[in-house]
Amino acid sequence: MIRVFLVDDHELVRRGIAGLLLAEPDIDVVGEGATLAQAWARVAATRPDVVLLDVRLPDGSGIDLCRDIRSRYPETTCLMLTAYDDDDALRAAVLAGASGYVLKDIRGTGLVDALRKVAGGEKLLDPRLSMKVMERITAPVLSDPRMDSLTSREHHMLELIADGLTNREIGARMSLAEKTVKNYVSLMLSKLGLHRRAHAAILHQDSRSAAVSPEP
Repeated sequence: MIRVFLVDDHELVRRGIAGLLLAEPDIDVVGEGATLAQAWARVAATRPDVVLLDVRLPDGSGIDLCRDIRSRYPETTCLMLTAYDDDDALRAAVLAGASGYVLKDIRGTGLVDALRKVAGGEKLLDPRLSMKVMERITAPVLSDPRMDSLTSREHHMLELIADGLTNREIGARMSLAEKTVKNYVSLMLSKLGLHRRAHAAILHQDSRSAAVSPEP
């Protein structure tokens, strides 16, 4: 039995997906959440096999929730579900450890099949988006001058963020209080002109790729 947890801020969407999944003999819906806060507490209590979560939630990013879930419960897989064809969100979801990413216009049978695949350990991307991701990942990237504004400590912190660590885990790794880490992260994002950790992680990955790419 595949144990699934649903995260979406629209009740009708959750009910519709739950009804679809519960009609399958090998799938059980063990819980639902409409916000990051609700989802985190209930995922911790139910420990599902797969979390099906929306990328955009009222109190934050589903991508950040995915990263936290994968960091705390690596045996739980995450399948991102969104209405938006967003290249940056797709790359961020992959970096956060998501096993798949599908659009909300997917057919019911396709969603059920996707859940079974990620529950079985497969990586799944919507075919329309896969090519875009590969193009972005393999494209040559020039070093970003914004990285030069960071201190050595901020560079280290950015590397840990890109590795999927939470503020608490970064604090433990760097011997800093969680609140101090939060302040450092806010300052770092301000220096980089960014608003989300996921975008900072992408910038770090791009800069690292540029650093190791051979010169033409």
